Amino acid sequence: MPNLKNAKKRVLVNVKKEKANNEFAASMKTAIKNVERAVASKDKEKANDKLKIAIKTIDKAEKKGVTSKNTGARNKSRLSKKVNSME
Repeated sequence: MPNLKNAKKRVLVNVKKEKANNEFAASMKTAIKNVERAVASKDKEKANDKLKIAIKTIDKAEKKGVTSKNTGARNKSRLSKKVNSME
């Protein structure tokens, strides 16, 4: 347990930030899964809509520092490739 006042505050702030980061990460993963489901169901229009949402959530996660820029770019590239390769 922290004894100093600023150490106690840091514990509270870290818990709060961890919760926010986990929410961004979870929403990003959900958006990615939604695109993959749409691709699996072979619904191109739905996949394009879900891709736009996924790219937006990935960008938000990058901006907040939850994921690195390279990870975000890799995820966006893979999803775009999957959607574009649909018939």
